[in-house]
Amino acid sequence: MGGVLALVIAVVAAGPAAGAKKAGFTAALVSDVAGFNDNGFNKNHLVGLNEAAKKIGGTAVPLVSHSASDYAPNFNTAIRKGAKIVVAAGYLLAPTMKIYSKKFPNVDFAITDDSYTDAGGGKNVEGLTYATQEGGCLVGILAAEMAKKMGGNTIGAVGGIKIPPVDSYIAGYKFCADKVVPGTKVLVQYSNDFVAADKCQAVAQNEIGQGAKVLFQVAGGCGLGALKAADQAKIWGIGVDSDEYNDAKRILTSAVKKTDIGVYDAVTQAAAGKFQGGQDLLLNLKNNGVGVGRINPSVPKSWITLMNSYRAKIISGKLKVPSALAK
Repeated sequence: MGGVLALVIAVVAAGPAAGAKKAGFTAALVSDVAGFNDNGFNKNHLVGLNEAAKKIGGTAVPLVSHSASDYAPNFNTAIRKGAKIVVAAGYLLAPTMKIYSKKFPNVDFAITDDSYTDAGGGKNVEGLTYATQEGGCLVGILAAEMAKKMGGNTIGAVGGIKIPPVDSYIAGYKFCADKVVPGTKVLVQYSNDFVAADKCQAVAQNEIGQGAKVLFQVAGGCGLGALKAADQAKIWGIGVDSDEYNDAKRILTSAVKKTDIGVYDAVTQAAAGKFQGGQDLLLNLKNNGVGVGRINPSVPKSWITLMNSYRAKIISGKLKVPSALAK
């Protein structure tokens, strides 16, 4: 899991004081509305929670949200069960976390895809942020090259809800697609949903009708519908968050966001008395917090070499990839 994880493991194993903190330590995780069976974002959170609980000998309390109205009751349950840290799976939970982080200053809170300032701003809040524009850039390179090979210049992105964590992926995708194949047209549409696969399938079919040769799904479980549409049209799909290579027949690759690492780090740090509250942890290409999943064998080695050259430029700081879409 890279340098970040190695550091955390060292802290957890730091000696008697850290060990004393572990006794009876309870960590809770509140999902967003996609739940833990979304095959990516939330599911990876749960992996990180369970790995951390196992490492510290603590108790994991995963709490599923079926709708936004479940957020507050789940936070209540976490507090009632004695959670020393509560992790929120995503940007949409920030307003609820802000209320609870202020009400319970002796409990640690962490939130994925948002700054600590939006979730309360106190020393008991940590933001787990991801430079997903960097992974979006890398898959955008392969998408543009594949569209060109297929005799087109159009690729698509099927977003879920239009929020910054979705748009950061797409911003990187657009930026690097145009860099490697100037003039590449990137269609961007939203399903306004992270769960209903039929909604993403409909958006995907619309983009396919406009000539898209590759579709990047940025919509969680809903996005599986976009990948299905790509299969049916015999074009290519790109997965998101986790490696979705086996979730459809024609997967080019996936832009991976390792939310398990963020959760693992936050929980183990809190258990060791080393919680990094009052700041944001940034996971990026450099520390292996984002990346690219399995690449289809049909991709020429020259494209992978090109993609890796961009990776090196991003890591060195020579290339800055925008994290927001131009207005």
